[in-house]
Amino acid sequence: MASLAWLLIPLLAAVGAGLWGSWAARNRKSGRTGDVSELNGYAAFREAMEKSHSVTVEKAMEKSHSGT
Repeated sequence: MASLAWLLIPLLAAVGAGLWGSWAARNRKSGRTGDVSELNGYAAFREAMEKSHSVTVEKAMEKSHSGT
């Protein structure tokens, strides 16, 4: 009987792991904004960085031209 009790431990662990795995892999669509808003945010970030880079390049060009 004691050996059967020891077999319950891995069985309960497997059931618990299965329950946790199904909970962790659940579809969490409610409350998420989705990929579209994330991609829009990334596009806005890229535009801001490109503007910042172009302003920096323009200032560097002005300094190099005014120095000579």
